[in-house]
Amino acid sequence: MDSRCAILCEVLLAIFLPPLGVCLRHGCCTVEFLICLILTILGYVPGIIYALYAILCVEREPPCHHYHSLA
Repeated sequence: MDSRCAILCEVLLAIFLPPLGVCLRHGCCTVEFLICLILTILGYVPGIIYALYAILCVEREPPCHHYHSLA
């Protein structure tokens, strides 16, 4: 679970620069980031709304620290 301070910082960044807030939460090469970037280019307010949704409602994927063998 993330700390409240980290979520607050991500929300504040999402208000000023929506793709940056989503990038910190989900990473730069994710679908959430690309959707937020496109929405921000098309209109600032839809980018903010989606960024807040992506930060507060979409769960991030757990990191995978092990690789499965192909054999």
